[in-house]
Amino acid sequence: MKLAGPIMPCLWFDTRAEEAAKFYCDIFENSRITHVARFPDTGKDIHGKDAGTVMTVAFEIDGQEFLALNGGPQFKFDLAVSFIVSCETQKEIDHFWMKLTEGGGQESQCGWLKDKFGLSWQVTPAALPKMMMDPDMRKTARVMDAFMTMKKLDVATIERAYAG
Repeated sequence: MKLAGPIMPCLWFDTRAEEAAKFYCDIFENSRITHVARFPDTGKDIHGKDAGTVMTVAFEIDGQEFLALNGGPQFKFDLAVSFIVSCETQKEIDHFWMKLTEGGGQESQCGWLKDKFGLSWQVTPAALPKMMMDPDMRKTARVMDAFMTMKKLDVATIERAYAG
C-alpha cells in the first residue's frame, strides 16, 4: 500500500516546540519553519493549553519535514530514538557538536549527545558506516576500539585506526 506522503517525525515537547524548531533551523543550512498552528478556544479541558499558544510547528531540515508538538509534560525524549548528522570533515563535526550541545546540551559517548531539549543526536563521520561494514573484521575492530573511547568523534584517529 502506498503512503499518502512521506514519513514525518513528530517531536513531543512540553511547551518549547517553537523554540526548538528555531534552534534546529538556526543550526542546519537549508532549513525553515513552514507553519505554526495555535491551540483553539475549544478543548482546553483536554489539552490544558491557552487559546492562541503554539500547538505545532512544522519545519524542514534539508528537505526532511518535522513536526514539533507542544503536547505537555507527559513524555520525554530518550536514547531509543536519535538523529544522525553525517559529516564529511572534522570541522563539520566540531560545528554541529558545538551547536547541538549549546545552551545546556550533554555530551555522551561514541559521537552521541543530547541537545538542550533532551533530543539525542549522533554526530558522525560520513565514512563511518562503510568502515563498520568492512568485511575485514580487524579493521572494524580497530575502528570500534578507537571511537568507543571518544565523546566527540575524531575523524583522523578513526581513519588511522581503519588504515591500521
